[in-house]
Amino acid sequence: MPVGPTTRRRQLGADLRRLRELKGLTLEEAGARVGISKATLSRYETKEGAVKWPAVDALCREYGASDEERLALVELAKGAKIQGWWRSLADPIPESMNLMLTLEDEVVREDHYACMYIPGLLQTRRYAEAVHRASEVQCPEREVQHMVDIRMKRQELLEREEPPHIWCVIDEAAIRRRVGGGQVMQEQLKHLLAIAQRPNVTMQVLPFSTGAHAASVGSFAILRGQSPELDVVYMDLLGGGLFMEKPQELERYRLAFEYLSAQALDLESSAELVDRISQEIA
Repeated sequence: MPVGPTTRRRQLGADLRRLRELKGLTLEEAGARVGISKATLSRYETKEGAVKWPAVDALCREYGASDEERLALVELAKGAKIQGWWRSLADPIPESMNLMLTLEDEVVREDHYACMYIPGLLQTRRYAEAVHRASEVQCPEREVQHMVDIRMKRQELLEREEPPHIWCVIDEAAIRRRVGGGQVMQEQLKHLLAIAQRPNVTMQVLPFSTGAHAASVGSFAILRGQSPELDVVYMDLLGGGLFMEKPQELERYRLAFEYLSAQALDLESSAELVDRISQEIA
């Protein structure tokens, strides 16, 4: 999978911080040596906002980086300015969705736990419309269709030559909740069974019989990058989304997903349960 601008930007921030700490410099000391403020350098390292490649070049020289590493980081800085397909959309999108699209455009794997609805990447259009109409009750139909269009466009990443691996643990409640009515839900479950046959999609069902489990916090997704330090946890909240990337947060959710996967049904039993519920609806 090609490395995109967000991965470049985040890798750049992690590498700049590593080089500074190896040199034993504080943010203030390092910034003063190349003529940038402590706040600006902190922003560079925390992967936020634009970065100027001449400043990266100067920092690498101050840190004593090799020519090879310095040139590689300068290229990361230059490549971090490229923008994704969603930037050209005529209608605006929520800021949390903008970040989600940016990160998702470059993942190598996504781990989803879904307790309320089928994960967005696996939704049919009619199911997605029903979800948006229910959760955004004050939105006009035009906005609902705009958000569903974006969701459908997101699903194109599954069609790439080297698609990311999508691993979903779906609570039985989400399988049984008749979103959009019986016909829409049956269509959705059939789509789920079909897409789960792909080699890059793993689908498990967490049955009611499991009882208490490791995700009492609700639905979440782990967006996995080229390396573990680039991973991000996303939680979908009413009115927006929450992103987490601190090491202790990532470790907590990685462990939770491992437990959920272990508690869920195996692939064959999961498919059998989804098929049985689909027939019940019919």
